[in-house]
Amino acid sequence: MAWMYLFIGGLCEIGWAYGLKSSNGFTEPIPSVMTVLLLAFSFVLFAKTLKTIPIGTAYAVFTGIGAAGTVMVELLLYPEKGGMDKVFFLALLITGIIGLKLTTTEETAKENG
Repeated sequence: MAWMYLFIGGLCEIGWAYGLKSSNGFTEPIPSVMTVLLLAFSFVLFAKTLKTIPIGTAYAVFTGIGAAGTVMVELLLYPEKGGMDKVFFLALLITGIIGLKLTTTEETAKENG
């Protein structure tokens, strides 16, 4: 269940990252409120994962999902030069996230305290 919380928290991070842009420096009320709610929810879910997943792994995966997702949304919504370079490095990032998941099970995390 912790990995599911981590994944959903990472997705919320994508939402609040774009909410920051949409809030226009927190001058737009609805995007600002949505940003703060997504931010809080993402961190609550992240905190729940720390009960069973080591913090280094959890943080890397959490921020990796957020970063990778934000770049993917950016590439879809705002195509620009250098897109293929971003796709390559995005693939590296996703490979690292998958590697961390594969090498850290909840049982291993519980053993490590």
